[in-house]
Amino acid sequence: MGYTFILLSIIKFIIMAIKKQYLKSKPICKVTFLVPAQEAKSVAVVGNFNEWDSKKATNLKKLKNGTFKGTVDLEKDNSYEFRYLVDGKTFINEEQADSYAWNDFAGAENSVLSL
Repeated sequence: MGYTFILLSIIKFIIMAIKKQYLKSKPICKVTFLVPAQEAKSVAVVGNFNEWDSKKATNLKKLKNGTFKGTVDLEKDNSYEFRYLVDGKTFINEEQADSYAWNDFAGAENSVLSL
């Protein structure tokens, strides 16, 4: 049982990721989010870059393997707090976030992306 748990943790670690691609021509970073959520119907990214508004959230596209993927263009030289909104009701953090910041309103930590 311990081996299976470790193996599943490694697989999840490999799949859940943030990819940053800095543009040379603009002060923008294309941030791609990958979220393994095979049982979910929807995953969106909400944060201070979209005013934590679920209506302005970036909806991630579900791939055939069950992973959700999407890209957001953000200004570089900034930090952004965000969380994933799963099925419109459950917030989860990014395991590969650059750091975490406490949010008194939510009573939980937010993921932080430093560009």
